Amino acid sequence: MQYVVAVRALCDFTAKQGDLDLRFTPSPTSREGIAGHQTVTARRGAGYKPEITLQLQYRGLTVRGRADGYDPHRNQLEEIKTHRGDLARQPANHRHLHWAQVRIYGWLLCQARSLSEITLALVYFDIASQQETVLTEQVQADTLRLFFEQQCGKFLAWADQELAHRQRRDAVLTLLRFPHASFRTGQRTLAEGIYRSTRRGRCLMAQAPTGIGKTIGSLFPVLKACPEQALDKIFFLAAKTPGRQLALDALGLIGRGLNHPAQADGATALPLRILELTARDKACEHPDKACHGDSCPLARGFYDRLPAARAAALTAGAMDGARLRAVGLSHQVCPYYLSQELVRWADVVVGDYNYYFDSSALLHAMTIADDWRVSVLVDEAHNLVERARGMYTTELRRSVLQALWQSVPAVLARPLARLDRCWDDLEAAQLTAYQTYEELPDKFITALQQAAAAIADFLANTPAQPAGPLQQFYFYALAFTRLADAFGDHSLFDVTLSPGQSGAGPLDSMLCIRNLIPAPFLAPRFAAAQSVVLFSATLSPPDFYRNSLGLPADSAWIEVESPFQPEQLKVRLVGNISTRFPDRQRSVRPIVQLIAEQFKDEPGNYLAFFSSFDYLRMVASRFVESHPTIPVWEQARGMQEPERRRFLARFAPGGSGVGFAVLGGSFAEGIDLPGDRLIGAFIATLGLPQVNPVNEQAMARMEQAFGAGYDYTYLFPGIRKVVQAAGRVIRSREDRGVVYLIDDRFARPAVLALLPSWWRIGAAIEPA
Repeated sequence: MQYVVAVRALCDFTAKQGDLDLRFTPSPTSREGIAGHQTVTARRGAGYKPEITLQLQYRGLTVRGRADGYDPHRNQLEEIKTHRGDLARQPANHRHLHWAQVRIYGWLLCQARSLSEITLALVYFDIASQQETVLTEQVQADTLRLFFEQQCGKFLAWADQELAHRQRRDAVLTLLRFPHASFRTGQRTLAEGIYRSTRRGRCLMAQAPTGIGKTIGSLFPVLKACPEQALDKIFFLAAKTPGRQLALDALGLIGRGLNHPAQADGATALPLRILELTARDKACEHPDKACHGDSCPLARGFYDRLPAARAAALTAGAMDGARLRAVGLSHQVCPYYLSQELVRWADVVVGDYNYYFDSSALLHAMTIADDWRVSVLVDEAHNLVERARGMYTTELRRSVLQALWQSVPAVLARPLARLDRCWDDLEAAQLTAYQTYEELPDKFITALQQAAAAIADFLANTPAQPAGPLQQFYFYALAFTRLADAFGDHSLFDVTLSPGQSGAGPLDSMLCIRNLIPAPFLAPRFAAAQSVVLFSATLSPPDFYRNSLGLPADSAWIEVESPFQPEQLKVRLVGNISTRFPDRQRSVRPIVQLIAEQFKDEPGNYLAFFSSFDYLRMVASRFVESHPTIPVWEQARGMQEPERRRFLARFAPGGSGVGFAVLGGSFAEGIDLPGDRLIGAFIATLGLPQVNPVNEQAMARMEQAFGAGYDYTYLFPGIRKVVQAAGRVIRSREDRGVVYLIDDRFARPAVLALLPSWWRIGAAIEPA
């Protein structure tokens, strides 16, 4: 079996040394980097060969890559690096890494063209000045061969272990058995569907109800398919922390080797490397320090201590946040950046959506760079639409720019003043407080790009400048210009004016590139994976998710039968109450009466969901006044984790009372209250998003794109929240409960068609 490694990955492994240094130095954007490479190669003479693909095998290792350029007349191989600012400030370990890369490419080219010697050149191209700094060395081929073999030897000592691990992993996975004695109802259907789609290299959407064990039912078949499909990695992506923990728990159960034949030869655990990626703000040990060796002790000498830390981490069991912290601190390396270094050596990576789907996603970038074969599992995939819209939406506020004027450097006065004038023009053309535009304002975007470039050059030449408003504005401007480059029918450009307290002119204004259809951004992410599975209890209708997310045209769809019987859940329509905004005052009394009567008939723990905190307060206040003996607790705005835990703790086994919550909030999905911890729910809303200018514009765009503007913008997202909230009631085949759907619109055929097929909905009731 050949181990394949890219030149960059080889050098990252063998030639990185010294400190981790993440001091902010403005670097060229990818667009500027590409343009810089093109500028350099265009300056070269006739016969110059850009982007030469090279590959060489050495003792079971295949090293491959693409050299930036070669001039056969001068026999000079070039590695081009774009930069900003004074090159003298470049850290020595960066230069060391660059030389290692060009020397590896040098030997690959000497071997390919039978060269006895070659001139190697590091070409540093300053984006701002358009000037080149060229560092050269003339090297004999034998010298490059020795360097190449030395680097490969270092890597192979590790790679041999990796190959042995991969072979052992695949051998055990081939024999793997499901870790339980039997599948739950529906779980086998889910697992078989995922196994087939993984073998065929397809995308699958799986709507599977709560309670069948979707997490283990999705991980097991993909693991089983790994050897045959030669999968390098499995990425399990979750929207929230509980989803990640469920995956780690499921992998732990599988990984202990329960019921698989490998136990017969003494193996007690599946040789599976599991890595959890945790957000930086949660993993940072020294949040008061900067990420470089002069400030943080865990950054000092990071790459010198990394090999030992990496080896220790890979033998420590599942590499979750706690274990990585322990390993990192014992080896005095940063746990957060240790986890990123370990991605290459992990079999299963568990993390948030953004690690694969965001514009700068780590896992997607590494998949492309290292040509991995990956399978992606997307947990609770109904969340991906809104999360992805947020990933590709950006805002820019006038107040942030205005804050700069108190201390703006003289060199930046002109480009920022030009940007300010363009902003004035935008505000002057505004006819209403909120306004959308068909196209981006070219004059403003050009001024913003120029201002961002000027700030980047200033910051590059003043590295001691402390982080502050200027750097903050630069980040905002950079994000805005990047999305401006990708602007299209999938997004809106809008301007919102905030009037002053006296109404005399704008106090602030906000420009927004607002993504509505993530499909164009996500489609390449799906294409990069060997297979993808999106699963959730609410993925209906499938066309909504297929179109919104940009899934491949041949994506498969399965709906898994529910393990629950209709008699477990009484679903009651309340048809004579309207929860529309103008009718809410009139709805309060009958809703209070309905909750009280149900509680009187069957005391226990209930959740009551409303469309807003204001509506919640109206009903809860009246309920407390009318029924002071019934325990009540309420969700509040901005509840922190300890407060959320206290709220859920009120749903004790054998307890009774009513919790009031907002539909679509933290208590409407992703919580587990089995048995009599929750025996019923009242849902006093269709969950439709608020009617506002933004959503009305979104509806028009959805109508244009899919011919279903109202459904895509309002109805489908609203009913999904209703079904998720109702799903809190029945969590196992032993549970019993009741759900009240309170609004006359629930009786409409279009709404009923979106409710779960296993629900048996009784005749509408009409409380007095």
